[in-house]
Amino acid sequence: MAKKKTEEIDAETMAVIEWCIEVEGHLVAAGATQAQAQDHIEEHVEWFTDLFYDGLTPEQAAKEALNDPEENT
Repeated sequence: MAKKKTEEIDAETMAVIEWCIEVEGHLVAAGATQAQAQDHIEEHVEWFTDLFYDGLTPEQAAKEALNDPEENT
């Protein structure tokens, strides 16, 4: 029987994922449903990843997404 290959997530990728989860929480707190927040992050993952590497906090990133929706299209 063949073994399943388990993909491991590196620490940097995990940090981005955890950061996005925090952004999601801020979007939900601002009135989005969890599904809407997740969909928005998934649709604009490159933009959010850039914000992560630019050093924005999850709260700042959520505010950017809420204040300027054209920025992340």
